Order: sequence, then structure tokens, then C-alpha cells
Amino acid sequence: MKLDIDSYRVKPGKKGKVDLAEFRTDDDGGLQEADAAEEVAGLRTQLFHLQERLYAEGSRSLLAVFQAMDGGGKDSTIRNVFTAINPEGVRVESFKAPNDEARAHDYLWRVHRALPPRGFIGVFNRSHYEDVLIARVKGLAPRHRWEKRYDHINDFERMLRDEGTHVVKFFIHISKEYQKRRLLKRLASPQKLWKFNPADLVERERWDKYQKAYGVALSRCSTGDAPWYVIPGETRWFRDLLVSRVLVETLTAMKLEYPRVSFDPRKIKVV
Repeated sequence: MKLDIDSYRVKPGKKGKVDLAEFRTDDDGGLQEADAAEEVAGLRTQLFHLQERLYAEGSRSLLAVFQAMDGGGKDSTIRNVFTAINPEGVRVESFKAPNDEARAHDYLWRVHRALPPRGFIGVFNRSHYEDVLIARVKGLAPRHRWEKRYDHINDFERMLRDEGTHVVKFFIHISKEYQKRRLLKRLASPQKLWKFNPADLVERERWDKYQKAYGVALSRCSTGDAPWYVIPGETRWFRDLLVSRVLVETLTAMKLEYPRVSFDPRKIKVV
């Protein structure tokens, strides 16, 4: 199946800021859902085997970062994409508002503690990028502090790569109208009411400010060490296909190897 995932990648060194209005939120790549389902099934198998090699090798790790506006589908993307992977080798971290302990340290402290150990895949449901998103939009930190954080984050992710943690980042992109439909669906479903927070409506009023903040973060922090991908989030099967393909290609490029053993298996007798 022909699918140019590079066209969804924010090119490193992009001048100015990313204008999210230029990216379709309902893109399906010109594909059919049935064909995509077959492809995703194959990618899940590849992910299973690649994760096994990563775990066996035990010297490197992968960090997948997911960001989106509320209702963007981070939870379902993570659930659908990683469903076939051995849960013993995957760690999912969700970042809410920092607690008192976290606030007593620098803003990357709790992030560093949550990183995947060698041999593991780590998944961040929200991440350190909240400190150049919500902190910027809501004025939780003065400009002179959050402005420096783009460079801090780039240095942090470069260090991770140098130390063996490969980083890939996904922004699940939806429209304001799509978010409205998702919020109304939550309100209409007794099983989904727990996911609705009236405070989400206050954040929704800041939609344009968040789009601008995301655009700056994507342009300034998509690097060769840790690329950002803008994933259209409204066609869910295509969303899952894109994320799965990026993960498979990222892990494949790592050239993972099973460790060599110090014995000749042909000489081993099991009685």
C-alpha cells in the first residue's frame, strides 16, 4: 500500500510556525477502510516482533508522545495501536496537572522519572509539551520562562537519543466542529459522562490560542532526533494506520538485534 508518511512529518528547521489550518483533519490518504484494516493487522504483527527484539536487545528504548486537543482521540489511538504488543514491554504514562512534589522541582523532573527503561516502549498521553502549551495559553508561567523551554525540550530529547531512547511524537489533529461532536456524544452517553468535564468548555474557548501554541511547538521542536507528525484524527482507521506505520518504520530503522548467546545451542542437551 502506497502511503507517504513523510508528508505528515513536520520538517526540521521549518521557518516560522506550523499553520494547522493547512492540514486536513479528515484525511484518509485516498484509501479504503477495508484495505487499511488489512494493513494495520500486518503492522500489528510487525510491532509485536519488533517490540520483542527491542526487549531482548535490552540496550535501547522507544518513546512515543501523543498530544491532542480534548476529544482528539489519544486514548483510543494508544489502545488500538498497541493492543497487540506484549504489555510487559510497554509503559503508558498520563500527565495531569503537576502535584505538589512535581511543582517543587523543575518542569522536566516528573517527565524524566517516567521515561521507559532500556528494552521498553514508553507511551506518553500528554507530555512535557504541556509546559509550552497550557502554561503558555493560560499564563501559568511568564513568557521569559516558557520561551526558553523550546530549547530545553530539544536539548532534553537530543540527550535521550544520545543515550539510546528514540523519540517520535504524534499530534492528533481534529477540527473544532469535530470536537463539538465528541463532547456532545459524551454528554449523551451515560457510559461516557465520566470523561466530560465542564472545564473543557472553558478550554474550548481558547481553541485559537491553543492552535497557535501547537503550531509554534511543532515547528520549533520537530528535529531529526525527535520528529513531530501531524496525524489527521477524524478518520480513525487512517489515524491508526499512520501511527502504526510510523512506529514500525522507526523501530525497523533502529536495526534491532537479538543478543548473541555465549553457548552453542547444538551442544545443549535437555534431558
